[in-house]
Amino acid sequence: MSIRMLKTLIAIEEKGTFSAAAEAVFVTHAAVSQQMKALEQMWGVILFDRSKRTPKLTPLGRALVAKARLVVRDYDNIVLDITGDDGLAGDLRLGAVSTTLTGLVPLAVSILKSKFPKLHIHIVPGLTHDLLRNMERGALDAAIISKNGPTLPKHQWQSIANEPLILLASERLESDDPIELLQNNPFIRFSRDAVVGELIESWLQDQKIAVADIMELDGLEAISSMVLGNLGVSIVPRRCVQNMNPLPLKRILLSENGPMRKLGLICPANTPKSRVLGEVFNGLLEAVEIGYFSKPPKAGGG
Repeated sequence: MSIRMLKTLIAIEEKGTFSAAAEAVFVTHAAVSQQMKALEQMWGVILFDRSKRTPKLTPLGRALVAKARLVVRDYDNIVLDITGDDGLAGDLRLGAVSTTLTGLVPLAVSILKSKFPKLHIHIVPGLTHDLLRNMERGALDAAIISKNGPTLPKHQWQSIANEPLILLASERLESDDPIELLQNNPFIRFSRDAVVGELIESWLQDQKIAVADIMELDGLEAISSMVLGNLGVSIVPRRCVQNMNPLPLKRILLSENGPMRKLGLICPANTPKSRVLGEVFNGLLEAVEIGYFSKPPKAGGG
């Protein structure tokens, strides 16, 4: 028996089918089936009722899932129990959407490193949907993502900041009216694979604004550079922590009560690393309060 097998068993209970569980833990359907048969042979029990097209957990199988959750949680927490440092040392894998990587994340991690030098935070960049999948399969402890819709079940969401959407335009353009600029200039679109891209597209449709797309990019720095070259205008979130030396561009609010990108920290509700993730969240809030990333705090600061 392995922890991987127990995580697969838990995924089947959560996702409902072998196929969905296989996708969640990144193995094949055949591998899931083999792992479950191996568990049944090892324990000498029947975990699934296979009389129907979709195998269902037996009552004994459901009881064993509950026990498996405890074993996996204890396994994930074993080092913390031995060291007694309550998670303020060791490794933490933190996902983050790309728009946070040049302001919010480096400032927050610098703050955390100054307080907890033995804590090693590994940053994994990605789109919100990809980061959520990686967290589901246990590859991430938490993620900084854009929220679109209700909080996912079995996850804890903590709001970091609401970032208003703004129009980026070259300073060479005379108008400061966002609607006029959108209607009369090529549009550099934020990737619709990203949650913020979906939000932008929804706003454009609600306002009945037809834009002339010339490119679709997934990086804020790349988009800003294209706008600086006067190749078009774009809509992006106004970052809650600005990076050093921002490009000389017009940054215009879409409207007084315009759309907001909701940025937050999400983690499994039953995570054994709640103490350290609480400190991560506090570091993120501190970074937002500072609002500008210039240089890291001195090592050993309080």
